[in-house]
Amino acid sequence: MNVTTMRKGVLFMLLCLVPALTKTFAQSDPRQVRKENFKGVIELDVRDSKADWDPYTLKSAPEGAPNILFVLFDDTGQAAWSPFGGAINMPTLQKLADNGLIYSQWHTTALCSPTRSTLLTGRNHHLTGNAAITEATDGYPGSNGRIPKQCATIAQILQENGWSTFWIGKNHNVPEQDVASGASRTQWPTQMGFDRYYGFLGGETNQWYPDLVEDNHFTEQPYGPEDGYHLSKDLADKAIQYIQDQKATNPSKPWYMWFCPGANHAPHHAPQEFIDRYKGKFDEGYDAYRKWVVPRMIAKGIIPKDTKMEDFNPLPPNVSNPGDYVKPWNKLSADEKKLFSKLAEVYAGFSEYTDYQVGRIVEYLERTGQLENTIVIYAADNGASGEGSPNGSVNENKFFNGYPDELSENMKYIDKLGGPDTYEHYPTGWAAAFSAPYKMFKRYSEYSGGTCDPLVISWPKGIKARGEVRNQYHHSTDIVPTILEICGLEIPKTFNGVGQYPLSGVSMRYSFDASPTAPTQKHVQYYAMLGSRAIWKDGWKAVALHAPLTGKGNFDKDEWELYHVDVDRSESVNLAKRILRN
Repeated sequence: MNVTTMRKGVLFMLLCLVPALTKTFAQSDPRQVRKENFKGVIELDVRDSKADWDPYTLKSAPEGAPNILFVLFDDTGQAAWSPFGGAINMPTLQKLADNGLIYSQWHTTALCSPTRSTLLTGRNHHLTGNAAITEATDGYPGSNGRIPKQCATIAQILQENGWSTFWIGKNHNVPEQDVASGASRTQWPTQMGFDRYYGFLGGETNQWYPDLVEDNHFTEQPYGPEDGYHLSKDLADKAIQYIQDQKATNPSKPWYMWFCPGANHAPHHAPQEFIDRYKGKFDEGYDAYRKWVVPRMIAKGIIPKDTKMEDFNPLPPNVSNPGDYVKPWNKLSADEKKLFSKLAEVYAGFSEYTDYQVGRIVEYLERTGQLENTIVIYAADNGASGEGSPNGSVNENKFFNGYPDELSENMKYIDKLGGPDTYEHYPTGWAAAFSAPYKMFKRYSEYSGGTCDPLVISWPKGIKARGEVRNQYHHSTDIVPTILEICGLEIPKTFNGVGQYPLSGVSMRYSFDASPTAPTQKHVQYYAMLGSRAIWKDGWKAVALHAPLTGKGNFDKDEWELYHVDVDRSESVNLAKRILRN
């Protein structure tokens, strides 16, 4: 091939490439870049051009936007804590209540994961796939343990609108099969809208030697109990650190923190100093406690003065679950009374110690000038727990495995209760007492003993009332709508390209300025948990007489009860019987 022929070949190839090169250059031309949201000017000379960073800048929260600290305890009935009339001293909660509002008719789903899913999303627990705890999912609609993309979390919405977002403590909303180093992270906190996470995955953990996670990886506790370690303290330390880190680099940016300690879920672990504060305070037993606490709840305006209280074990034998039976106190042996009283002392010490750690966070916010514009929501996720069996236990895992406790064996550990050598849980009698005056306790979604839980909201800048009680009927689905209204936000119709389910709850913001007896703006709420079910509508409640997890079935034979809960808070007068008689 001669030189002339080669030149012609090269020229031909270049001519063939020109259209492609021209198209490529055209696509690279800044004037051809999609710029429908661009409000600047693009000219040949940079001196004649004007940049516009708005399309690439993250949203900022509105000026004056509040911080949000949401403290969520576990397994706590309304009759446990001092601001509601209970015997467990909660100085931090009392301080917040004195400077805010106590809610007397705030309800949950009666179980951990389901309630927490409603608090994350503002949707009912079946919409979030959390019909029960994550370990009890069964693959049917509403029971897969995975919050769907149609339910954007409050953290995702706040994060998108300029808030920093932190989750500290318990996370019982990661599917069981995803709690592993090599598992999917799609349902972990940092994929659900949280910038940072520190805590444990699952329903419970040892408070002295916890299984910890930070962000997307498992980690070790920083030191041991011999050096003063307790999980509640560690979580408070981390909460303060996360807020400090954010304020050091972006002091004007508001934050949202979900603080979920292991308390008051078993194992009940606490420093001896706090356990000793309750020595002898529960010696008269759970029968006496109920009779003592109900008048105090009435005096504080938590329940009406004519509220009745039924006996323990209100369910008939053909319906009841033997594992939830309450032994009469006056029929216990001396050793049983001694053990049961000590188990209650440990529970109380655990609760107060954790409240003390929450107090460290609140004191930090006050010291740094943040508390004035911080909404503090302080609540529990379900009623007191009956998972300690009628006999109580120094090892709660026996209950979950159907292994009976032996009193003689448990008594060997009585002086070690609350420490690293035990994994205890009080007996069902204390669950019923701490949920007084209502029937039953955790898992029972049909009665208020499982669902009516403590709630205090404090916001010095936004709530004028101080130390008042609000009697409006509300539910855990109502917290997200409340936060959104306060922050001037709405649930988007689509989020990350996915159409969103509407909120199930209603905002409680109106109640901040309402009178204690103003009508509630909520009109209907269903309850369904492990076979138990009920529906509340405008002050009336229909209840299926069916205990959870009995294995008896018979749903088609369930008897339905009717209560006018506006006037009968403890659900003591079954109006269905009267109606049928007439």
